[in-house]
Amino acid sequence: MRESVAKPRSGRWWAFAAAAAYCAFHGTTWDHGARRHPDLTLVMAAEAEESAPPATPQSNFMGKVIGAAAQGATAALVAAILSAVTEPLVNRLLVKRMTFAQAYSELSLNLVANFFLTTFPTNMLKFPAFEVINIMLSFTSLAGSVRGVVNGWLFCTIMLPVTNYRFRKSMGWEIKPSLLYQAYIPTVARDIIYGFARAYVGSMITGSWTPEGVVGKAFQFGVVIWAACIISSPCNEWRGYTLQPPDRKLPFSVYFKPINYLRSTGIGATIMGIALMMGMLVNPYAEACFGYLKGHPAYLVLGLVLVGFVMGLMKKK
Repeated sequence: MRESVAKPRSGRWWAFAAAAAYCAFHGTTWDHGARRHPDLTLVMAAEAEESAPPATPQSNFMGKVIGAAAQGATAALVAAILSAVTEPLVNRLLVKRMTFAQAYSELSLNLVANFFLTTFPTNMLKFPAFEVINIMLSFTSLAGSVRGVVNGWLFCTIMLPVTNYRFRKSMGWEIKPSLLYQAYIPTVARDIIYGFARAYVGSMITGSWTPEGVVGKAFQFGVVIWAACIISSPCNEWRGYTLQPPDRKLPFSVYFKPINYLRSTGIGATIMGIALMMGMLVNPYAEACFGYLKGHPAYLVLGLVLVGFVMGLMKKK
C-alpha cells in the first residue's frame, strides 16, 4: 500500500522522538501528593473518567487543569503500550469481521512496535485533553451521568480526527484528510452512551460491591468498562459499518449477522476490560518511575536511546 507521507530517515526520527519524549516528561509537573486515583486511566474511544473529585472552595482552576494534564500524560504512555497490541486486534474484529484467530494471525511484533509510534503521540494529545475537559466540567453543577454525556460529546468532537487517524493506521489504510471526520454521528453517539453507561453502571457497582485490595478494585474497574462497552456496542457496530472501505464493504445483512456482532462485541469488550484493568494496576508504578526519572535525567535519556535503538532495528526488518 502506498504511504500517504514520505518516511523520514530512521536516525533523525529517533533522535527527534527521544528529544521530544525527554522534554515532555522532564517538563511535566508531577504532583504526587495530590495524585488522583488511577481508576481514571484508559479508554479506547471515550478513554477516560466520567467523574472527578468535587472541587473545594480553595481549589485553583488553572492548577487543577495543569495537574489533570500531567496525570493524563502518564496514563497516555501506559495506554499507548496496551493499545499498540489491542487496537489492531479489536479493529479487525470490528471492521473486517474476522475471527479472533484470523485477527491474531495478522499481528506481529513489527506491527505492534510501529503502531506504538502512533498510539503514543496521539495519546499525548487525547488523554490530557480528556482530563482537562473533565476537570473543567467538575467545576460545574452537572450531575455525574450528565457530565459523562457532555464529556463524551466534547471529547469526540474535538478529537475525532485523531481517533480516525489512529484507526486507519491500525488497519494499515491510507490516511486521507477528507476522511478524518468520517463516522462522526455513530462515534459521538457511541461516546455519549459510553460516558453515560460508565457513570451509571459505575455508581451501581460501587454502591453494591466493595472490593478489597488494589487487584479487587482494578477488577471492579474492568467490569465497569466491560459493561459500558457492551451497552454502547450498537453504536460501535454502526461506526464499524460506516468505516468500511467502499470497495470492500460488506452488505448490511452480512455485517450485522448475530454471530459477527456477538464475536466483535464480546471479545472487544473483554479485551478492553482486561487492558484497562491492567492499566489501572500499572499506572501508579509508571507515575513513580517517571517521578524518579525526572530527578535522574541521565537515566531517562539512556533509556530513550536504548528503546529508540531497539525499535529502529525492528523497523528495518
